[in-house]
Amino acid sequence: MEHDRMIQVTVDGVRRAYPLGTPYRTVAADFQGSSPYDILLVSRDGRLCELHKGLDRDCSLRLITARDRPGMQTYERSAVFLMLKAFHDVVGRDNVERLSVEYSLSSALFILARGAFTLDQALLDRVEGRMRELSAQALPIEKRSASTDDAMELFRRQGLIHKAQLLSFRVNSHVNIYSLDGFVNYFYGYMVPDTSYIRCFGLELFENGFVLRLPTQKDPARLGEFRPSRKVFRELYQSTLRAEGLGVSNVAELNTIISRGGATPLVLSYEAMMEKKIGDIAAEIAARKEVRFIMIAGPSSSGKTTFSHRLSTQLRACGLHPHAIATDNYFVNRDKTPLDENGQPDFEGLGAMDVEQFNTDMMRLLNGETVDMPVYNFKRGQREYGGNFLTLKEGDVLVIEGIHCLNDEFTRSLPRESKYRIYISCLTTLNVDDHNRIPTTDARLLRRIERDARTRGYSAQATIKMWPSVRRGEENNIFPFQDSADMVFNSSLIYETALLKPYVQPLLFGVPRDSEEYVEAKRLLKFLNYFLPIPADDIPKTSLLREFIGGGCYHV
Repeated sequence: MEHDRMIQVTVDGVRRAYPLGTPYRTVAADFQGSSPYDILLVSRDGRLCELHKGLDRDCSLRLITARDRPGMQTYERSAVFLMLKAFHDVVGRDNVERLSVEYSLSSALFILARGAFTLDQALLDRVEGRMRELSAQALPIEKRSASTDDAMELFRRQGLIHKAQLLSFRVNSHVNIYSLDGFVNYFYGYMVPDTSYIRCFGLELFENGFVLRLPTQKDPARLGEFRPSRKVFRELYQSTLRAEGLGVSNVAELNTIISRGGATPLVLSYEAMMEKKIGDIAAEIAARKEVRFIMIAGPSSSGKTTFSHRLSTQLRACGLHPHAIATDNYFVNRDKTPLDENGQPDFEGLGAMDVEQFNTDMMRLLNGETVDMPVYNFKRGQREYGGNFLTLKEGDVLVIEGIHCLNDEFTRSLPRESKYRIYISCLTTLNVDDHNRIPTTDARLLRRIERDARTRGYSAQATIKMWPSVRRGEENNIFPFQDSADMVFNSSLIYETALLKPYVQPLLFGVPRDSEEYVEAKRLLKFLNYFLPIPADDIPKTSLLREFIGGGCYHV
């Protein structure tokens, strides 16, 4: 009989048989002893599955913990659901006007809360206590399919208007909704099977809201260190206010504007705000007469090159004469490049730079001397000199872009007052809805996928594969120095995912289903489904996004 059928399951080379319909959770329990961390999901032949689902075919399974990126995302999402449930239990549903998960900050999520309550640490302690009670009860997190119309009506009744508005742009006739002890919500992504899996968390007051502290992917068993960058936070918060001023705080509001023909005014308004910000930075630099070195650093795909060009234009408008310097020309000769822990050349560490020569050349320029500026020959792996002479005259400034530009060790000889340091990053504040945030890394990855395909001929699979290595370099060489910047510049554009969708979507469909990168490609495709596309016709040639989609006026 069909229900007596046995399913063959292979995990890490071990083959076992289970009755048809056995939940993946049972299989995970049999292998939990081999992992120091909770198994949160399984990957069945490259496809992620929640643990409540049942076996329906012979398969190979990979066990996913919070040490894996999909597992950490699942844990974070589930912890948010638990926090929302606990907050409503403690305060009372009718007293909660809005709880919105805004952005990630140093192993934590920043959350704004509005309603008929006083937000203080005492309240957060009660909410955290309720979270621990719910966790101890191992309450099931149940998933069910509902018609899109029914789900929209449900969320309207609960006052979750943005969720209902978001679903109104869904083509699918059904959506999945989750419930926890009668508390219902919609989430973009997977969940753990019950509350007992959510044990590592903490709530703390922060600025005008609070943070939900979480573990890290490196160590899922303990809370990550909470050392937020205040400067980055302030720029994120100001960006949120600017977006709200234009009526775009989530994807539903963006889609509404696009569907009503308002994309072009939105694009032009946001581009104008960015140009004004760049102009303000140039004016501040011009007012500091002692500044000769403008140091620009930021993570991959932040738009550093286009920003440097646009800043140079604004500096000229302020009467200064900018000269571009690429720190890549100060790489040590390739045979002197240090090796990383895997024995591979470490091109991103400070040891790959000729710090002494850079400082010598910059000090000579500062002292009015003429310097023969080097050019790095990447084919030969050597610095070369060809009579590219430079002398700093009155009103001349150097615009220097590079990974180590915020690290004082890299510019150790230069007087502090001679430097103006800018940290640039794509700090997206647009979220899917109040409870589903968009990681800033996603925005940068989409930019990188399109640029790599257009300028380097890389597939989306290749870009996704190298992304974790890129991120590790940023964690080591850029993020620790972001608070040393004089200015934090947010290069995110509120409309950019809608613009990038038609470019990136076909590339993601090209990722092979049997590849390790398919899980990430599928997640990004599901994410892009929330957005209505907009054409590039009205994107200015000076836009930062032209660095990624092409058609800009700068040679980048």
